[in-house]
Amino acid sequence: MILPTKHIRSDRALIGVGGQMLDILQEPMTVSRLWDEIRERRTVDVSCPVIDYRWFVLALDLLYTIQAVDLEYGTIRKADR
Repeated sequence: MILPTKHIRSDRALIGVGGQMLDILQEPMTVSRLWDEIRERRTVDVSCPVIDYRWFVLALDLLYTIQAVDLEYGTIRKADR
């Protein structure tokens, strides 16, 4: 689930979704804007399957747990580490 396996493709694994989130996070943004951006990117790119909101939140939780993102004043931003 976190890492790709033979049953979970890399673009569906949480680490892959999280990497895509970090790519989008060039500036601080709200969770809803990040959700809209990730959905739009995955809708346009036919090679990436569309994910549901629960999977998005799990990937965001993973990024927060490994301290790759911070929550500050209601916005998500890349961590300064």
